[in-house]
Amino acid sequence: MKKKFGRSRIINSILDGLFDLGIFSIPRQINPHLLTVLNYHRIVDSSVNDFHTFKPNVSASPETFALQMDYVKKHYNAIPVKHLAAWLRGERPLPSRAAIITFDDGYFDNLKYAYPVLKERGLTAIIFLATNYMGSNLPFYWDYAAYCICHTDKERVRLPSGMDVSWTDSVSRDRAVNQWVWSVKYLPQDEKLRAMDDLSKDLGVAVPSNAFVGLYLTWDQVRELSSVGIEFGAHTSSHPILTRASLSQVENELSVSKGRVQEETGKPALSFAYPNGGASDFSPEVVKLVQKTGFELAFTLMPGPTSYRSVKKSPLTIRRIYVGQSSTLPRFAAKLAGIEKVADFFQPTSGMSRY
Repeated sequence: MKKKFGRSRIINSILDGLFDLGIFSIPRQINPHLLTVLNYHRIVDSSVNDFHTFKPNVSASPETFALQMDYVKKHYNAIPVKHLAAWLRGERPLPSRAAIITFDDGYFDNLKYAYPVLKERGLTAIIFLATNYMGSNLPFYWDYAAYCICHTDKERVRLPSGMDVSWTDSVSRDRAVNQWVWSVKYLPQDEKLRAMDDLSKDLGVAVPSNAFVGLYLTWDQVRELSSVGIEFGAHTSSHPILTRASLSQVENELSVSKGRVQEETGKPALSFAYPNGGASDFSPEVVKLVQKTGFELAFTLMPGPTSYRSVKKSPLTIRRIYVGQSSTLPRFAAKLAGIEKVADFFQPTSGMSRY
């Protein structure tokens, strides 16, 4: 562990030096026709004592997010998704160094902490909603697992595989949360639900019905944000990994979530974000259904940025840059410059991402 953090400090020092030299601006200068799409999940301080949900889903603290948005404001031309759609239709030009700010899932802190930062800087964003969770007390399985493990008196948890994982402090407990979440991530939805029930029983935790009240946006809050220019897209209804569902289930997830976003906002849902978004999480068959459902744009979590030419060629598999709890602005700048492997190397996070 000591060796790992030593190498992490070296990497941070290198990134700091490259940042100070302006190296990360070179890709933008060489090719200004790159679309940079940032992906966030939650904006909140996860270090507070009463934080009992899934820490790796936190992209940044409000203070760090503000610094990142200052960087985006200075170096990029942030646009709404509707402008990108209009460009694809040939209805308007696309500025050089175009950027789009996106959020997945639909957490309340997007309104409480992210929106004021965006508003102050004249920036906009799009939030991709997992529609079953909006305005409900229904938790995502990763938040449920974190809650149960944070509230148990036990010091071990059994994974669905039958393996036991134990902890002795907050760091190893967080690691146990991550291991449980990873162990169920690719299970079918009904098996995930059974695993959640087994988890609370195994740990002896009675989860109160109001445990997750206020964690996600309500539809009134969605409409409030929509009225001030925040866009909304679909992120399925129940957040399955689409390549692990039948094509009929995929079609239902797409159509129901698109329809709900449009019904609640009164605006067309032009775009979609694939849950998890990795190379194995969407397929040609899934992409065809996304197109059939009427989405003009769809976003993956394959690392970006993406050339304008590639966006025009494949508007239903646009790359995004996943933003985790990076500790430095130079690491963030490196990721935006497309140096994904270096930027993530020895990143001091818990290792879970893309929800």
